[in-house]
Amino acid sequence: MTIPAAQAAAAAVPATQLATAELHASLEDPALESMNFLNEVASLYPAAISFASGRPYEEFFDVALIHSYLDAFCAHLSRDLGYSSGQVNRALFQYGRTKGIIHELVARNLALDEGISADPQAIVVTVGCQEAMFIVLRALRAGTADVLLSTSPMYVGLTGAARLADMPVWPVHTGQDGIDLAHLVSQVRRARAAGLRPRACYVMPDFANPAGVSMSVPARRELLRVAAQEGVLLLEDNPYGLFHDGEHPPTLLALDDRHQVIYLGSFAKTGLPGARVGYVVAGQPVTSADGTLTLFADHLSKIKSMLTVNTSPVAQAVVGGKLLLHGCRLTAANVRETAAYLRNLRLVLDGLADRFPDAGRSGISWNTPHGGFFVVVTLPFDASDALLEHSAREHGVLWTPMSHFYSDGGGLRQVRLACSQLTPSQISGGLDRFAGFVREALAGGDG
Repeated sequence: MTIPAAQAAAAAVPATQLATAELHASLEDPALESMNFLNEVASLYPAAISFASGRPYEEFFDVALIHSYLDAFCAHLSRDLGYSSGQVNRALFQYGRTKGIIHELVARNLALDEGISADPQAIVVTVGCQEAMFIVLRALRAGTADVLLSTSPMYVGLTGAARLADMPVWPVHTGQDGIDLAHLVSQVRRARAAGLRPRACYVMPDFANPAGVSMSVPARRELLRVAAQEGVLLLEDNPYGLFHDGEHPPTLLALDDRHQVIYLGSFAKTGLPGARVGYVVAGQPVTSADGTLTLFADHLSKIKSMLTVNTSPVAQAVVGGKLLLHGCRLTAANVRETAAYLRNLRLVLDGLADRFPDAGRSGISWNTPHGGFFVVVTLPFDASDALLEHSAREHGVLWTPMSHFYSDGGGLRQVRLACSQLTPSQISGGLDRFAGFVREALAGGDG
């Protein structure tokens, strides 16, 4: 077949190629590879029981609920806010307010569930909590000297957002009562001695991902005091705080009287993850060059307007409707879910005790959180990515190596077990498989 002259000339030109050295440096960062690796292992072994995913429980999912939520929100617009039918249609079909259209409902929810008094104008509704993290870090990163502090082990989503915002992350140790305050002070002062400016410290006070630890109320108050003393903001992330066994300590924001806390919220766990709706509460006053005072939230909305324009009004309407149908109390909306999570957590903790009765002598141990989605197991051998693949292939069980949550080589002998998505029978079978894997590894037969 004769190739036309134009095609022949085009074929002679080599295809455009890109080199990673010419792309953003974060794209070669291990933090951005972790999620892809874990998802890839899960897809390669679909029959494996997965303790790797911290997804919400699916038994109560029902498409009909989405319709009822939408109906409830539309009724709210017309009945409570006086919208005409045309205005209701426009609210859902058109581009919406950059800061969001459910900010008043979010503020009401925070007041009822968390005792937080938040100005609705200080709330920016985001595309999941991940966008909230990014726009906050993008705003705080004013120059190359700016750094972020974070509890370590740290949530990979936070690490990834910081990398994309070109903001280095300095790890702060975590103890049994959450963040190590002495190490926080040490890291702040080391950073400043190096000519850097610590802007904020990220912390998850309730059932932290991945460590599962929580902070006591005295520790929370002391963290606020230390942060004020050292002049750093606190980024409080609270996706799991409602899933507790009866003790519900106040959030940092509820205790904050100095505008120190920027609060990161999400409806992924308490609403529905498919909606991808989160928010940030940023009521810090910002002084402009001409002396004008605005809210930090106003500046975050500028970044959001150039990133996602606005959060889907349809998704917001679904979340808003769920809030409305439960009196804006997510505690009431998640009664069944909370019971399921606490049941699953107890099954995992009791199941580990049953399968490893000689845990202390064999070098195996685990923490015992009182809520949330995660349990961390310490093993007497390195839990590498290669060993995870072996566990999935030969034993049919997935877990997460804790090393993925450290930037300094920690967590090599720890694994995270997520218990949120599984049924009781899956937990039982999965723990049997996990115990078999551990016994094989202890015997030196891990391949």
